[in-house]
Amino acid sequence: MKNLFALIAVLAVSVILFAGCKKQANDGQTGQSQTTFTVGFDAEFPPYGFLGPDGKYKGFDLDLAAEVAKRNGWKMIPKAIDWAAKDGELSSGAIDCIWNGFTITEERKEQYTWSEPYVQNKQVILVKKGANLATFADLNGKIVAAQDGSSGAEAMESKLKETQEANAAFSFKEFKKIKDYVTAKTMLESGAIDALAVDNAVAEGFISKAPDTFVLFAEPLMFEEYGVGFKKGNTDLRDIVQRTLHEMVNDGTAAKICAHWATAEAENGGNAIDFILK
Repeated sequence: MKNLFALIAVLAVSVILFAGCKKQANDGQTGQSQTTFTVGFDAEFPPYGFLGPDGKYKGFDLDLAAEVAKRNGWKMIPKAIDWAAKDGELSSGAIDCIWNGFTITEERKEQYTWSEPYVQNKQVILVKKGANLATFADLNGKIVAAQDGSSGAEAMESKLKETQEANAAFSFKEFKKIKDYVTAKTMLESGAIDALAVDNAVAEGFISKAPDTFVLFAEPLMFEEYGVGFKKGNTDLRDIVQRTLHEMVNDGTAAKICAHWATAEAENGGNAIDFILK
């Protein structure tokens, strides 16, 4: 009888240990334990991620992410997020990565684990046609805007500081940080703001749909590269995603996705995507 009780006790402990190990593996969300792939993105950021006319999310980055998920046997879950709250979404585990025209900066390298750069981009300044604005100097006394939490906002603030060091009298009337680019575009069109710092492909999409309304400054604010951002230290998941992206490049799948966005989605700025991953 004592042996029977001992055997039952051993089995009970084994079950508990196994359950604990399984939970730990699932909490890690990598390798074979990974069953879903939740991608955080800005739902008003065409061509990288946005709501299509059919009511479904679409975008260049979402297409790449969906193919990565498919090849690894994961269920792809696109999760629209408030861009300014992206850090909280990632650190809480609500999303597995930020994949949506996410700019790699020196500061962000300390905050996230990054994939290799896959798109080369530039931040540009969009204004209304006929506004008599063509250079940064023309923005003195104007209402300028950028998306809250974006690299465009950082670039605009950096350029403002640089300009003021050379000319202390230079200043914006107001610098607004707006939740999303679609709202900012409407504000620019209505005259509520005078200029908008925006990613190049997004701007090209706006211009293609309203060529008589918007125009770009000839000089970009800055050049940059996009990467996929993971929670700091999550190299396991990053490595799987990176390896899969290289497979997609090597077998021509990435090129097919690029070609689709350059043609079928040209009006959304898809023809301005500069894919650089080799």
